Amino acid sequence: GRFLFVPAVEVKIEVVIPEKERSKEEMSPNGKASPLIYKVNGTARHYHLEEHPIASNPYHKPKDVVEASVCHVKDLENGQMREVDLGCGKALLIKESGEFHAVGHKCPHYGAPLVKGVLSKGRVRCPWHGACFNISTGDIEDFPGLDSLPKFQVKIEKEKVYIRASKQALQTQRRTKMMAKCISLSNYNRSSTNVLIIGAGAAGLVCAETLRQEGFSDRIVMCTMDRHLPYDRPKLSKSMDSHPEQITLRPKEFFRTYDIEVLTEMQVAAVDIKNKTAVFKDGFKMEYNKLLIATGNTPKALSCKGKEVENVFNIRTPEDANRVVKLATSKNVVIVGASFLGMEVAAYLTERAHSVSVVELEEVPFKKFFGERVGRAVMKMFESNRVKFYMQTEVSELREQDGKLKEVVLKSGKVLRADVCVVGVGAVPATAFLKQSGINIDSKGFIVVNKMMQTNIPGVFAAGDAVTFPLALRNNKKVNVPHWQMAHMHGRIAALNMLAHGMEISTVPYLWTAMFGKSIRYAGHGEGFDDVVIQGDLDELKFVAFYTKSDEVVAVASMNYDPIVSKVAEVLAAGRTIRKRDHLTALRVFPLFFRTGDMSWLTGKGS
Repeated sequence: GRFLFVPAVEVKIEVVIPEKERSKEEMSPNGKASPLIYKVNGTARHYHLEEHPIASNPYHKPKDVVEASVCHVKDLENGQMREVDLGCGKALLIKESGEFHAVGHKCPHYGAPLVKGVLSKGRVRCPWHGACFNISTGDIEDFPGLDSLPKFQVKIEKEKVYIRASKQALQTQRRTKMMAKCISLSNYNRSSTNVLIIGAGAAGLVCAETLRQEGFSDRIVMCTMDRHLPYDRPKLSKSMDSHPEQITLRPKEFFRTYDIEVLTEMQVAAVDIKNKTAVFKDGFKMEYNKLLIATGNTPKALSCKGKEVENVFNIRTPEDANRVVKLATSKNVVIVGASFLGMEVAAYLTERAHSVSVVELEEVPFKKFFGERVGRAVMKMFESNRVKFYMQTEVSELREQDGKLKEVVLKSGKVLRADVCVVGVGAVPATAFLKQSGINIDSKGFIVVNKMMQTNIPGVFAAGDAVTFPLALRNNKKVNVPHWQMAHMHGRIAALNMLAHGMEISTVPYLWTAMFGKSIRYAGHGEGFDDVVIQGDLDELKFVAFYTKSDEVVAVASMNYDPIVSKVAEVLAAGRTIRKRDHLTALRVFPLFFRTGDMSWLTGKGS
């Protein structure tokens, strides 16, 4: 194992955005805002951090500050948002309950225009991926993404609304929350830490950042089997030729600045809960006070004959993704499993490969998740992009020539030419190393946690794809939600409870998939749905689908219908129940929504 230091590289992040939503401005790479540092003594307690005012003397205007009149007070109704231009950048002006607020206008995650999002009860929700920001502070309250919005000063003079903002904040459109530093790293024993985080995905990183944001100034060590610092894993299948440094979530300077130590290529082999020690594969031991297990999933491999031939991949790392793109160029690709990963990879490779074939056990892709009708519409879109499907069958053999993959043989008897094969047949939680630990693990290998992300062992927390937790939305049913947004939220909740905040999780699951420049957005938890109510046109790929169980809407999916999924997510987040019968009534007013964007009908009934 070793500490990772990557050379500093200036990076432009390539963002793949559905055609209709491509914003002209280049997205700034993550973590470019320079936060102010402060030190605190002792271990963590909650410190309320005031933002430093832009200028201490309101009459003195420093060079970096711009002030502009943006509208008349009567121009905005309550509940309205408007993008306003201050000359050297834009802001989002919001009026709620008679008060004006101004924050950054672009979501720091992938740069979505927040004016097209959903405003409700003091927060704005991103129309693309569901991140939420407090309109009074700009703070991020739900994910994905790490940074908050900059907040700008608003004043009213002679019926005019003025915004005062720093030029830098207008340009970066993001703000990294203030964080503590470690008080004295020098006198640490190398083999003990206050907080140990196993896994460096979204859950692990958000946990570490949240601890520092809350004033925690003791040692934090993250360890990962990966070679890299935490990166944007959804991009591995959505934009496969991204290099590690293009998709890193934070630059290496960030980890140095806030004393978050990352041990790369380090695998934990066992956890000794009695002695509060993690034992690494190479024999190294590390004591901890608090532990977060956020090891995620391990992709399932094929179990058929010839599974060890060369050029068969699970996409787990940037290197895997890059290698597949290289090998697939002008060649024949077979994808096993019409999963999110499999379908995104198929979509990405169609323009590069000679042929792309997908092999799947079900009769349509995404059947269990999106239902038969949506699955079929997606399948048609793929077929019109030259992707061939071999459904209701599986692989019986992989054949090789000179050790390299040559053919994929199906149980149906069909033989497919293949130079490269990508396997996306699901995953299992990476928890085998915990078998003898005494930490409670269910029959499928998931770590069982409560709403505070606590395991059955005091001081041991778990988060992300490897856990089951009680989902408020579904009457606290224990569920596994292996998605990017949820991992962020788990990490945050775990950190707050390491600091004894008594914070329970209540977020609404939100995810998206991107294929051929189009996105399907999804909110809720549709497991076990018994009906799908569809409005719009599936053939045109302009629709919204409501997933119901008995009488209740449990999830929603849409294509080209923004911001409906974010709207439904806000209704569900408020603890309201949407009944199927309300919906059938409501669906009649859909044309109104299309013409005017009016979604007042979608309020749900108090549960």
